[in-house]
Amino acid sequence: MLDPWRLRLLTLLESLGTVRAVAESARLSPSNVSEQLSVLEREASAQLFERAGRRLRLTPAGTALVRHARVILDQMDAAHEELAAYDATDGGLVGGVRLGAFTSALNTFVLDSVRDLTRDHPRLRVTVWELDPADSVAALQRGECDVVVTAELSTGSTGGAADRTAGGTVDGSAPNPPDVVHTPLATDEIMLVTAQPPPDEEHPQGRTPADLTPADLTDFAARPWSAELPGTWTFDLVTTACRRAGFEPEVAGFFASYGPLLAHVEAGLSVTLLPELAVDRRYRVAARPIVDPMRRRITAAVRRSAAERASIVAVVDALRRSVQDRG
Repeated sequence: MLDPWRLRLLTLLESLGTVRAVAESARLSPSNVSEQLSVLEREASAQLFERAGRRLRLTPAGTALVRHARVILDQMDAAHEELAAYDATDGGLVGGVRLGAFTSALNTFVLDSVRDLTRDHPRLRVTVWELDPADSVAALQRGECDVVVTAELSTGSTGGAADRTAGGTVDGSAPNPPDVVHTPLATDEIMLVTAQPPPDEEHPQGRTPADLTPADLTDFAARPWSAELPGTWTFDLVTTACRRAGFEPEVAGFFASYGPLLAHVEAGLSVTLLPELAVDRRYRVAARPIVDPMRRRITAAVRRSAAERASIVAVVDALRRSVQDRG
């Protein structure tokens, strides 16, 4: 009989990579983790691990068991949640959901959905994690989140599946693994962001008709650019779009969040590309669509094995309503 607690340790090993990291996460000693994994190997009657120097590496059998373990653990979580609901006198949802989302989604609709959901279901705990779209689906598959709000890039005037960049994402990674289910939430236009010109008598808000016309990125090839840190979704967006326009951007600023990035643009030190949701109007910047349109498709992703869990269904529904309420 496979022990669920030991299966959780196994999935942690696959996610974190070392026994020491598993021990820190599970608040155990490394020797205790090693002992429990050895017991699991005996329970499974298969070789799950092999030594690689001082580290344990999963064998193909171990990797297969991880895949099954995540399904088993998701089903057990759903069972615990359903049983707890029978004791709930208010008829509300009981349990916990870990929700990951990228910065601009958090700032615009995710936190509203969490507020509304926890108001209606006070015994439901929603833990929120800020995650870059480049990391979110992998975190979901590793079992670190139960729901993630993520995005993939589409190019061209239609934004359809045939126009998506390789694999459907900025960096070309596969966006739709078979164990993940996506629910569409919104489509977000990619904008060229520049410093807003000072207001004048003819255009007191600092906007001109040109601000509304699509921008040709080649007109900005000689300008300094800014982006988030290398490896992030928006960094890949800037480099990909500029290369598609035929030039390599000179990046004059690297930032860990949108605030300093937009301040850099506001000061006239750079231009950048951002999804429209990420353009904070508290900064004096102008945002224009681009000639070769790019859009990101925002979805709520869940593991297929957990897709029918009541609390996860409720979170996805709340996200969808929050987007609809924004119009």
